[in-house]
Amino acid sequence: MINKAAELIKSSKYVIAFTGAGISAESGIPTFRGSDGLWRRFRAEELATPEAFARDPKKVWEWYKWRMEIIRKARP
Repeated sequence: MINKAAELIKSSKYVIAFTGAGISAESGIPTFRGSDGLWRRFRAEELATPEAFARDPKKVWEWYKWRMEIIRKARP
């Protein structure tokens, strides 16, 4: 089965992997629900909902820009 998976990956134009929070945590990216998770410091309903965006789009964009910068700087 591993050989078949390797063959499929090798012959694919694009590959995507869906993973859990552990992979980002290992790279220094904060998780949402861990013991020091983001949702312990921030309220999801203020940053990650359509209502939050409608109420304060600047705040929501700043939140996502901050997160994107952390992700951009992360190293495996």
